[in-house]
Amino acid sequence: MEIKTVEWKDGKVAIIDQTLLPGEYRIVEIDTREGMWEAIKSLRVRGAPAIGIAAAMGLAAVMARSRQTESAGFLDEVEETADYLATSRPTAVNLFWALGRMKRIAREHASAGVTALKDILIGEAQAIREEDLEMSRAMGRAGADLIRDGDGILTHCNAGGLATSGYGTALAPIYTAHEQGKRIAVYSDETRPLLQGARLTLWELDHMGVDATMICDNMAAQVMKEGRIDLVITGADRVAANGDAANKIGTYGVALLARAHGIPFYMAWPSTTLDLSLPDGSGIPIEERSSEELTSFGGKKIAPEGIAAYCPAFDVTPHGLVTAFITERGVIRPPFAETLRQFAR
Repeated sequence: MEIKTVEWKDGKVAIIDQTLLPGEYRIVEIDTREGMWEAIKSLRVRGAPAIGIAAAMGLAAVMARSRQTESAGFLDEVEETADYLATSRPTAVNLFWALGRMKRIAREHASAGVTALKDILIGEAQAIREEDLEMSRAMGRAGADLIRDGDGILTHCNAGGLATSGYGTALAPIYTAHEQGKRIAVYSDETRPLLQGARLTLWELDHMGVDATMICDNMAAQVMKEGRIDLVITGADRVAANGDAANKIGTYGVALLARAHGIPFYMAWPSTTLDLSLPDGSGIPIEERSSEELTSFGGKKIAPEGIAAYCPAFDVTPHGLVTAFITERGVIRPPFAETLRQFAR
């Protein structure tokens, strides 16, 4: 059970164009820095781990075609290209982590020469993908223990194979539980304004053979009230040192609803998502998207022309609303200020 979200193919980065799903499944191949920047910015590739992998591979693809002959010039180009790709999106820390790792590995092997450096960068980018896939499967094993046979699970946005190397964060425990033979029912919020829950999560769950039901974002409270939800699992794009966590807009509201109904609220993420440089969630940069994403739907205007619109892409869930975090190293429980420091050692 794996989706080929981001792959290295003949010197290019092959991605599933997620802006076309579920209507069309198309693989796009990228080997320029402008092409990768656009793919990340436009959400052709999205999800914190996936954009980190894509950026690392994009950097490797660009540098494989570099005309630099001296290590110093090559390293300068690595830094410039990485810094450019880092401007594509601001919130998910995995992007900056992956590009930082690529820059560091290039500096550490500067004496190897340009030809060897190109191969080293390609190998490192592929290693980042393989490590993420293993982390996803480990998250699946850890999180599946929280899921009982017959449980109803709510998820928000897409934190599955399409958001990672191919298996997922929030969806990884669901896939593992499904593989274990547990009977589970997944409810997926549509996730306005870009419908990642409807277009992507439900496409994935159907592809994987998991029982899934779509609901509108504003139906979550009623579905919880009816007793259909036993636990909530979402992903996270950046987690601060105290456990405050940024995720797709609407996650904070779901966490509040879960608390009101006495339902456990879990967030699943790999260690690359933890940002101990931020003491709390107030320092997490929140990306603001174009107002057109909110005022249009399916290419059609749904609001009066020229109306003001505010479109933050993420919100921050306070750590006090989180029951536990699901990671590749196990389940982390409060007090997060202490347990996350221990986790990072």
